[in-house]
Amino acid sequence: MKNKPRSIKTHAFTLVEMLLVLVILATLAAIVIPKMAGRSQQAKVTAAQSQINSIELALDAFEVDNGYFPKSGALNDLVDQPANAQGWKGPYLKKGVPLDPWGSPYVYENPGKHNASGYDLMSNGPDGRAGTDDDITNWDTGKK
Repeated sequence: MKNKPRSIKTHAFTLVEMLLVLVILATLAAIVIPKMAGRSQQAKVTAAQSQINSIELALDAFEVDNGYFPKSGALNDLVDQPANAQGWKGPYLKKGVPLDPWGSPYVYENPGKHNASGYDLMSNGPDGRAGTDDDITNWDTGKK
């Protein structure tokens, strides 16, 4: 008996099927990527708020020990003892004064313009400019 020749069928994707898959992938990417990018920015804002809270705790501890808050711009007093701080029990920040999540230093003013009996502490946010809507602060500006 002779073997019958088998027909060899090849299965391949057509050009239309490939283009359809590419369109579906592009649509999914257009939906997912912006949502993930927004999460990254929100994570940085949350990190800045947490760092401001940590710095506030350190400033409050400094004030309890020394009877005053460090002068404006002197957040390093939380890490290195200033000459006039007789009750200093620091360092109050174990890892030093952090930069905000965008790589800029936090802005510290004492006395504060917004907290007259205390201090103002803020990050200039993603745009790096003070006084814009993306600033993260320790005072209530009526926005969340």
